Amino acid sequence: MLWACVLLPQLALDAVLRRLPDPGAPLALVAGPAQLRTLHAVNAGAARAGLAAGMRLTAARALLPEFATVEHEPQAEARCHRFLAAWAYRHSSLVSAQWPGCIVLEVRASFGLLGPWPHLEARLRNELTALGFAHRIAMAPTPRAACVLAGLRDGLAVSHADALRPLLDRVPVRRALLPGDTGERLHRMGIRDLRSLRALPRDSVRRRFGGDPLAHLDRLYGTADDALAYYTPPDHFDARVELGHEVESHTALLFPLRRLIVDLCTYLSIRDGGVQRFVLRLEHDGAHTDVEVGLLAAERAPAMLFELTRSRLERAQIPGPVVALRLLARELPAFVPATRDLFDVRAQQALPWPQLRERLRARLGDEAVYRVAPAGDPRPERAWRRVPGDGAGIGAAPVRPPRPLWLLPQAVPLRDARLRIVSGPERLESGWWDGEDARRDYYVLETSRGQRAWAFARPGERDGWMLHGWFA
Repeated sequence: MLWACVLLPQLALDAVLRRLPDPGAPLALVAGPAQLRTLHAVNAGAARAGLAAGMRLTAARALLPEFATVEHEPQAEARCHRFLAAWAYRHSSLVSAQWPGCIVLEVRASFGLLGPWPHLEARLRNELTALGFAHRIAMAPTPRAACVLAGLRDGLAVSHADALRPLLDRVPVRRALLPGDTGERLHRMGIRDLRSLRALPRDSVRRRFGGDPLAHLDRLYGTADDALAYYTPPDHFDARVELGHEVESHTALLFPLRRLIVDLCTYLSIRDGGVQRFVLRLEHDGAHTDVEVGLLAAERAPAMLFELTRSRLERAQIPGPVVALRLLARELPAFVPATRDLFDVRAQQALPWPQLRERLRARLGDEAVYRVAPAGDPRPERAWRRVPGDGAGIGAAPVRPPRPLWLLPQAVPLRDARLRIVSGPERLESGWWDGEDARRDYYVLETSRGQRAWAFARPGERDGWMLHGWFA
């Protein structure tokens, strides 16, 4: 096996920065009691001004009076950690998030599908950058070794166990991820690297430090199996973005909405599924407003879902300022991509029909777009019915004489002195059971201007024509 470690050096900070339209503005995460507020993490803009993690908030304000502060939330950091485990699951079936601040995944089995390690590594980096997470990546034959190497040097990759052992022997004990403060204690004792530690008698190490450091070494070098807790993706999507201030306009909600939609589509690609119905919840002070988004078929294209949700959001009435956005999706059916020709002749800017249909429904309303199916009633005005969605099958229409494609909503008198009968009559007698009895003789007529009309008259008569439709 080969394991890749995705080290996330500023996960808590990235969980906040990725939802901001300007992540470069000076910002710091703060933590601690009200009387002793300290900086938990700072972004690059704040670091350039001299701010650093661990600094007292009062000292930071004296150094840089104007910078944004956000309360550090371990729950938000944990949610991002789980989200990235779900993201990694799209690249490997063996993913573990049991160690804080990193994700490990088995990659050897993915080489056949995703290409050799350089291609897979580039793909991981591109996707993490697009998602907004700083990262360091390394590969090694054991998961713990991959984590240690990622902390030492970004991009380090070792494929064989024989090459791993001498490399690990040179690792400083303080950077070998030994449990607790073992690494620092060993360093003060003069034991600088893992080679020196492994040279010590195991019984002596066990008596002084316990069995955990030895177990860590065995799993690090691969002489003992590492029983990892593997990640299993949930069967629903639930993500929340706290805005940090009150928002009263639809426009200001679009940036966090786009981030939520991208996260949803990432999750859908992990499950190889789509979404057919989800809820965008606008949280107010003590209340919430739900914006429901329903599709006729499962989809997972980020641009399409964002446009549909934005259209629904713009039509929604916001009763009060919004303080947070939450996206919930529980109906996640299988996704079947639309078939495409090998040489697609669609214009570059033309939308595929499913996307155009959903955009029209979002703009005009759910009832504005539907399919037409034949009905058993012979009366032309009742010979068809509306069919919502794509699931229901449409049977063949009953065998009838030619019908016009343009049917008028109501029949109107047809006055033309030079009408010519082309075909007919077709007698229609129906509707006696519902009180709207219809007895008509339909003809195909040609007007003096050469138009083909579909008109009827009373049974047995050839005057008093009533126009009911036009043939193309």
